[in-house]
Formats: sequence, structure tokens, C-alpha cells
Amino acid sequence: MSAISEMKVQARTVGDEQIVSLARLALDSAFQPIVETCTGGVFGYEALMRGFDRLGFDSPIALLDRAAAVQQLLPLEVMISSRAIAKFAALPSFETRTLFINFDPRLVVSGSWLIEELLRYLDRARIPASSICFEISERVDTSLIPELKAVVHMMQLAGFKIAIDDFGAGCNGLRALCDYNVDYVKIDRHFIAGIDQSPRRRQIVKHTLAMAHVLGIRVVAEGVETEAEFMTCRDLGCDLVQGYYIARPVTGRDQLQTVYPHVERAGLRRLASGTLDSMLIRRQIEHVEPVSENADLETVFDYFRANPSRRFFPVVNASGEPRGILSEQRLKALSYHPFGRDLMKNKVYQRGISHYVSKAPIVDIRMPAEQMLAMFADIDGAECVLLTENMRYAGILSASSLLKIINEKQLQMAQDQNPLTGLPGNRAIRDYLEDVALDGDGDRFLCYCDFDNFKPFNDAYGFQSGDLAITLFAGFMKRHFVGEDVFLGHIGGDDFFIGLKGVPRASALAALRHLLADFRSEVRQFYSAEDRARGMIEGHDRQGASRHFPLMRCSVAVLAIAEGALVPDVNLISNRIAVLKAQAKDSESGMAVDQFV
Repeated sequence: MSAISEMKVQARTVGDEQIVSLARLALDSAFQPIVETCTGGVFGYEALMRGFDRLGFDSPIALLDRAAAVQQLLPLEVMISSRAIAKFAALPSFETRTLFINFDPRLVVSGSWLIEELLRYLDRARIPASSICFEISERVDTSLIPELKAVVHMMQLAGFKIAIDDFGAGCNGLRALCDYNVDYVKIDRHFIAGIDQSPRRRQIVKHTLAMAHVLGIRVVAEGVETEAEFMTCRDLGCDLVQGYYIARPVTGRDQLQTVYPHVERAGLRRLASGTLDSMLIRRQIEHVEPVSENADLETVFDYFRANPSRRFFPVVNASGEPRGILSEQRLKALSYHPFGRDLMKNKVYQRGISHYVSKAPIVDIRMPAEQMLAMFADIDGAECVLLTENMRYAGILSASSLLKIINEKQLQMAQDQNPLTGLPGNRAIRDYLEDVALDGDGDRFLCYCDFDNFKPFNDAYGFQSGDLAITLFAGFMKRHFVGEDVFLGHIGGDDFFIGLKGVPRASALAALRHLLADFRSEVRQFYSAEDRARGMIEGHDRQGASRHFPLMRCSVAVLAIAEGALVPDVNLISNRIAVLKAQAKDSESGMAVDQFV
């Protein structure tokens, strides 16, 4: 009989107290990388149990259930966790990584002892508690374990991070999100599989992201298996991803990489960050030096003494992620106590910074300013917004800074509007294209309108008549296209843009035909009776040659993007439109339509 077969037999036949001893021989920890969507760099690893089959169990859950049944769950979990931590400590640059470990809620009865044991082990390994994140699965009905909330609170005060695992696929994800002050939400694979082809899944993930980010929670997309799923999760705003597309779980430390080249290449194809909001936000960032959550309270008081005008300091963990703010107000009770300094030095009483950290909105620097302000308003007593770039602390924005940004944005948008038509200009059109190209939750129609034979008309009748023709067309646009899913823009001169989303194809094309027909009919009134009768005017082309030109009309190039389709680069749209514009001008109807594929 082989050693493995003998071990399986032993696991089924020996005394219950032997299960941990056998597990020491059979079990190993596999690490699966979790990467940052914005850079493709490795953020951390999830520790997964391997070797359970050698003990005759079909899954890790089956082994844990058996251990729980025979009162051996606690020593088994301590052994598994300590081994994972030891392997983690041997990795290069582990100080800047996070290890995600599954926490079995059945351990709440021993929660305090387990936390103290892990803290002692971490101290010996010189690993900060903030480098460890405990995952609580949503598949467990935490409402049946009222003691869990107190244990989670103890974990957080000790410096550990907390994640909700399998979010959306279990018992009470929203309740857990409400009751627990967690750091991460891990969206279940069910919602990620095929997300690039499913508008329904994208909507669910999009709203989960919005809800989590308002609460200052980072989001991990689980089970990403294709590049298309990775790109979609990234473009929706997921902070982190893990899955087979990144890498499979491995037991050998030498098999892990700090960067996965194929993910890095995909991560570099990022959303444009040169929007108006982003530029204005960068001008207003206040770079306040943060406090490490591992610092002692005496160091914090030194910070406040050296900066008497500052009411708070941002707090970051060992990885540079913001955790919240440390407010002078919360420390006053201790600082004003006559024996405050003695209490700080008392090992029995001593508390860490985690006890005094207050929540603040944590947002990516590329988030629109209006969303930042809404998040700020939703958190009572918030001192500021904590900004991140590539998941790391980048600075703060105060309420007054946010209001300045929004005011400046409104002024610049007003300046960008065309003074003749009052329609948004090129900056707004570009931002619209970047948004709609990556929002595949409906059919989209991008329509570029351009007058035919405008120059000879303008030359013959003067710029004032030319302006009348431009305002006439803008008026028809506003008449024929109304609603929340419509965007109207004025590129400049006789060039216009119409964006439609969620409108049936037949309705969109019918409205465009009516627009062209009305303009062609009404603009004739700007010509003399003689020119109308002839149906043409004399003029000079762009080379200066004299010739006859037909009466003015408008042609439109229509690029349709089907529901579910995403366009990663707006330059692809511009190239297709350039070809369509030539086709539209040469056509009898003045319209050319094509589908983006």
C-alpha cells in the first residue's frame, strides 16, 4: 500500500485526536495571486488548502467539517494559518503585499485566543497585522452567529483587514455589508463569468462597485478567466482581480511572480485619465503626510504638536492603502487626561491607532468630482476625501476643495460650449465618447453631421447667413432629439455630433432622416429666388477654381455599436467615422450607416 493510501485509511480509522497530526503531514498552502487592475501588479495572495484529498476528503470544507465535529477545528485552523503565514513571510517584498486567509465563523467561541495566538506568531515573523486579511464567506449565514460581530471588531482593532467572500452568492451579503466595517468585497465568480458579453451582469457589478466605493470598500473580482473579463472588470472600476487568467494557485514559492507580463500588458491599456475632472482634482490635492497604523500613540501626539493647525491625519497600512483618518478630537479624552502619557505606556491599557481611526470616503483619483462630493455628503462628520492612485494613498480633498473643483468644472464647461448654438464643445464630446464606448448596456449610435457645400454659401451670402444656417440646424437637432439618452454637441463651424443610447435602430435612423429633410427644406429659404430656381450657385472651390455648387444640405455618418460591444480605443471610432463621412457625402440620401465590429 502506498504512503498516500495508508494516510487516507488512517484518516478514516484512527482516533479523532489524530486528525491534526495527519494534516501536518498532508496539507500544504497554495497561493493564488490577486492583482491590481490599474497596473497589473501583484497586490497579494489568497491562501488555499491543498492536500485534503490525501486524507480522503473531497474538499477543504469536508475536512473542516470533520475537524469541527470532533472538536479539532481550532488547532487545525491555527496550523493551516501559521503555515500560510510562514510561506508568505518567505516571499520577497512581503511587507507590501496582503495575504488573504479564509476564516471559519465557527471559531468565534475561540476568537480572542486565536487572534492573540496569530498576533504572537506575526510578531515573531515581523509581519504587520495589516498584511493579513481574513475572508468571511457570504455562504455562511452570519445572522445565526451573533458573536461574530464582536470577533470581527477585535480583529480590526488588532490591525487585521476583513473581506466578505463570495459576495452575492450566499445568505446575507447586503446585511454583512451593513453590519461589518469591512475593507474588501470579493464578488462571486457567478457574476464575473462572461461579464464582457452580459449587460445584466455588468449592471449588477457596476451597482455593487458604486455601493462599496461609497462605503470606502475595495472590490475584488473573483474567478476572472479571460482577458475580456479582466478588461471589463477593470473598465467598470474593480480595484483588484484574481482567477485563472492571472494565474492558477501554486504551492511552490518560486512559481509566484511579482508581475505577470500578460496581465501587465493588459493593465497598461488603461482608460484615459486626462479628463477635465482628473486635471482639476490633481490641482487641488493636498499632500498631507500620513500616519502608519503601526505607529504608537506617542508618535501621533508628536505629529499634532508639530502641526498645531491640522485637525486630522490620514492613516495608511503597511501597503500604503488608506485606512481612514486619525482626528485630534478622538484623542482629546486621552491627551487631556492627567495620566494620559502614563496610560499610553501602560502595557495592560495600551491601545493602538486602530482604536481611534475614523472612516472617510476612499476614492480613486479618476472618479468624477460630483460622485466624490456625493460620497463625502453621505458620510456624517467626514473631514475629507482620501484619494488613491493605483490603490495607494495619494492625498486628500477637503469639502472646500471639492466645491472649487465643481465650480471650476462648470465654468470650463460653459466656456467649452459653442457661443452660437449653446451646445457642448469638443471636450465634452470627447468625454462622452470615452464613456459610451465602454458602456455596452444598450445599442449606441454615434452620428457625425457635416454640411455639404457650406463654404460657397458662406462666401456668397456672408458669415451672418452662414451663422443662421448653423443655428437653424442646431434648433432642428434639439427638436428631433430629446431625452436622457441623447447627447448633442457642436464640434465647430458646420460640424455637429449626436449621441444616442438605448434607442431602437429604426427610431434613431427615422429621426435622423427627418432632421436631414427638415434642414434641406428650410435652408433653401436663405438662398435668392434665382438660386433656388436653378438649384445651384456659382462659387470657388478650395483650390480657387470657379464652378457651380448644389444647394446646401447636411450629410450624416452613423456608426452603430451593438449592445454588449466595447470599444477600448476611441481612435478606432474616429477612423471609422472618417470613412463613413466620405460615403455619406457621396450618397443620394446624405446618410451612411455602418456597424462597429
